[in-house]
Amino acid sequence: MNSNSAPLCQAPDPEIRSPQIVFPAGTVDCHAHVCGPAVKFPYAEERIYTPPDATLTQYESLLNSLGIDRAVLVQPSVYGTDNRAMLAALSTYPNKFRGVAVIDAAISDQELEVLHQAGVRGIRCNVVDVADKSSGLPIEQLTAIAQRIKPFGWHLELLAHVNEYPDLAKIFADFPVDLVFGHFGYCHAKYGVQNNGFQGLLELLRNQQAWVKMTGPYRICDGGFPYEDMRPFNDEVIKANSSRLIWGSDWPHVMVKKQMPHDADLCDLFGDWASDPSLRKAILIDNPCMLYDFPVINNNQ
Repeated sequence: MNSNSAPLCQAPDPEIRSPQIVFPAGTVDCHAHVCGPAVKFPYAEERIYTPPDATLTQYESLLNSLGIDRAVLVQPSVYGTDNRAMLAALSTYPNKFRGVAVIDAAISDQELEVLHQAGVRGIRCNVVDVADKSSGLPIEQLTAIAQRIKPFGWHLELLAHVNEYPDLAKIFADFPVDLVFGHFGYCHAKYGVQNNGFQGLLELLRNQQAWVKMTGPYRICDGGFPYEDMRPFNDEVIKANSSRLIWGSDWPHVMVKKQMPHDADLCDLFGDWASDPSLRKAILIDNPCMLYDFPVINNNQ
């Protein structure tokens, strides 16, 4: 394992406990990470944190305990553009898993095709967990990536604090591919739902230009579970366009500095915040099938 001064973050809650909510067959966890084992898949030297190993075997056990059938693995920043750990997991479950990769600008079309065949359906650009943020949103770089991935029907997943970009809707008005924003747009609850950047995100949602991951409410509020100050953000994205929403566990909850949430509680919180059965089905199954190219499961059979 390589090592540097990047601090070790806390591990996910090890307790095995199932949620009260019963997810419908075909539910997709649309945001999780596989980290390690570090002896096989070493972390990048330039990372800003060091996760404890959170392996595919551990994640399989979690999915079984939660009653979730399918998943989208997102490349964590600790691996940079080395997607090997994620791709190894995708190859284990090619019909049940999809991936969101991180790529170098110099990647060839042939390498993109290899990623597509492996189950990758999007590219992630992280403008939060970077050492130098002085240059702002790299729109030219993002557009160039979007042009490269457009022929594959992929999307661009953006991890960014939307509150930092009051002209968000204008910036992405003519973007070449769909955008996916993690963690409700990563707008801290203290800024409120009237924040210009968050309102821009809602505009992109209404215009069918963006998707929102209903993930990580604990990351963007000061309070503890059940994160009531994030409830207005949840309600606003549902009101804006429920056909463009997806949900994910955010396991293994890297870099959480408050009390580590339990995944069963997060599942039940989603059940409380999206109580209508048809809404849940859209967010958990229908929308992910469209975005990530999963086979549709007919639960009425």
